[in-house]
Amino acid sequence: MTQTSLSLDFSGSDVASRRAAAVAAFIATARRLIPDPEAATPDQLRAVAAALEQLGRQRDLFPAEHFPVSEDNPAQVYRLSEEPGGRHALYVSAGLPGKAQPPHDHTTWAIIAGISGNERNVFYERSPTADPARDALAAEKTVDVVPGVSVQLSPTDVHTIELVGDEPGLHLHFYGRALDRMPGRVVFETREGGTYRTFGPPKSIRHALVTSQALKAALHDGEEIAVLDVRETGVFAHRHILFAASAPAWRLELLIDRLVPCRGTRTVLVDGDETLAHEAAAKLVRLGWRNVSVLAGGTDGWAAAGYEIFSGTNVPGKAFGEVIEHEKHTPWIDAGELHERIARGDDIVVVDSRTPEEFAAFSLPFAHSVPGAELVYRIGELAPDPGTFVVVNCAGRTRSIVGAQTLIDAGIPNRVASLRNGTMDWLLTGRTLAHGRSTPLPEPSPGTLAAARERAAAVAQGAGVQRIDAAGLARLEAAAQSQERTLYRFDVRTREEYEAGHLEGWRWAPGGQLVQATDEYAATRGARIVLADWDGVRALTTGAWLAQLGGHEVFVFAPPPLATLETGPEPVRVLASHAGPVPLVSPQQARALLEQGRAAVFDVDRRAAFERQHIAGARFAVPDRLAAFVADLPAGQAVLLTSPDGLLPRTVAPELAARTGRDVRAIAGGTAAWAAAGLPVEAGDAGVLTGDDDHWYSPYAHRDLHLRDAGFRAYLDWELGLVAQLEREGQTGIRLVGAAA
Repeated sequence: MTQTSLSLDFSGSDVASRRAAAVAAFIATARRLIPDPEAATPDQLRAVAAALEQLGRQRDLFPAEHFPVSEDNPAQVYRLSEEPGGRHALYVSAGLPGKAQPPHDHTTWAIIAGISGNERNVFYERSPTADPARDALAAEKTVDVVPGVSVQLSPTDVHTIELVGDEPGLHLHFYGRALDRMPGRVVFETREGGTYRTFGPPKSIRHALVTSQALKAALHDGEEIAVLDVRETGVFAHRHILFAASAPAWRLELLIDRLVPCRGTRTVLVDGDETLAHEAAAKLVRLGWRNVSVLAGGTDGWAAAGYEIFSGTNVPGKAFGEVIEHEKHTPWIDAGELHERIARGDDIVVVDSRTPEEFAAFSLPFAHSVPGAELVYRIGELAPDPGTFVVVNCAGRTRSIVGAQTLIDAGIPNRVASLRNGTMDWLLTGRTLAHGRSTPLPEPSPGTLAAARERAAAVAQGAGVQRIDAAGLARLEAAAQSQERTLYRFDVRTREEYEAGHLEGWRWAPGGQLVQATDEYAATRGARIVLADWDGVRALTTGAWLAQLGGHEVFVFAPPPLATLETGPEPVRVLASHAGPVPLVSPQQARALLEQGRAAVFDVDRRAAFERQHIAGARFAVPDRLAAFVADLPAGQAVLLTSPDGLLPRTVAPELAARTGRDVRAIAGGTAAWAAAGLPVEAGDAGVLTGDDDHWYSPYAHRDLHLRDAGFRAYLDWELGLVAQLEREGQTGIRLVGAAA
């Protein structure tokens, strides 16, 4: 591998990206000209109006298919941008000819500029009458807002709008406060005035759409893109787009900063039928993500366009494993042969390439726990004799195949095979597993480490992994800081090594999991991934597979000997989409409320964790269905939210309160703090209200052996079918090095 010169140029041709850049530039101008939206002057509004006219003149940035209207929906508002606190809110108002609004005010300033069509604005003088509930209106002036024309309104100005002529209209509407932050604005019954009433924001504020055909093309145009499915993970797993990452709408505050760290990334939100994605888009825009679109028609629309639909989780990584076996003919043995070899005492070592936690849950009784990224690094100590047969195992197929092929590609002298179908095959053939085991990871000796480094370097070089030095890393970090390109920085060592000392700001992603579940760590395709190379082996072998999986540029960086290190687990930054403090109660306060019948408690994180341990009497519901269950509670009851660590309730509580008007509070420290206080806990699934919405149900969880075995067979058939699905999908980016013809 050679040191690489890195270009930081990034100029996108995608319309959504160019529009997002133009909108961001306009908002920056407006923020400079009107730093305090509550104190805007007429001169400031005129200056901003000129900038808004310029934005509207760029008609190519606003194609009608991104902002559709129809006979069934002749008028629609689309959100483009909204600053924290609802300030500087920009929308596209789309409509068919004849669309009109009766006389109304805004309680904040407003600027309207044309993109296409003619929006006729009539301004009225408002005069009080003898009846305090009625005011009189008299038309003062009329302005036809067409491209290059704008109007400015003060907070008290009253006007009507009407699309005149034969052309559908697109107009930019810019406000000092967002539409849902104008509770006092009024609308009149007639153009002459009379009685008036307050009215709320539009029932549906949408976001720019992208068609399935356009998204299909965008996934392969070479520019960065993140496709996020905003349904709960279990729902997503039943039916989704191959390159969509699971990012449930109610969990975005915890996930988005790590999944899509660059706020200018072209981001497309997907759901089943476009019913949830616009709510999620509103949240992302308010959190500061600038280039957000919604897939028209959701997954249903994608399927209707004739594109492939996938089921399961971590599908790109699992499909990658199947492609590896299919193209490289990775050798395997079945459970029967493995059992016979173990029984007769063959020279054989079985290594389990899953995480230590998964290994402890269940394992082959004779296996060693060696997670995938550790295989090349440590196999020399476990199988020092070239005559030892090495078998790589996992729970199903993927990590067995990838692990075995990793050792083969690295050129270890031993015979290597994967255990076909993993522990599923072991159980299907009537054998049993061990539980609660752990095995130490051997430290490589100088001799085996040197050999492992040579092997890892050769594999990484063949795969096109690039080495960068401190100056190269600094250039990538500068591009990420300026929002030019996305950069993910991962430490792929064991949890213990990471927590003992890692580079500042670098995330932990054990190498085997990073390859298996790339979509959980790096949702932006086309982004750069840098792996910290501490030992010359693990980052290189991980990087080699990531480079062959495709979808990212992959680099390795060797930290200097005296690098400044952080200790402890990876911090999780939780963003706030609602202003104000989160109402918290201590576990003791929560218990008192529950004992008095003044509250009900819901766990909102993960069903599996809930079943292991939860607050006595708690129920479990995924956040996006919680409002329906809260509606059934007595009016005076508070709603208490918990999770194992208490993080998710801090974002769910204010959102649920805003939607339902209920008293919603989060339990400080969550279930862990409750249990630490010695308060009663339970286990089991009796309180589960939302089934498997939050996770893909594992056949290992079945107590009934017939159901379990049927689940195993269905899973294995699904995984084996992924190669054919990829062929129907078309371009995937997978590029295997040295695949057999």
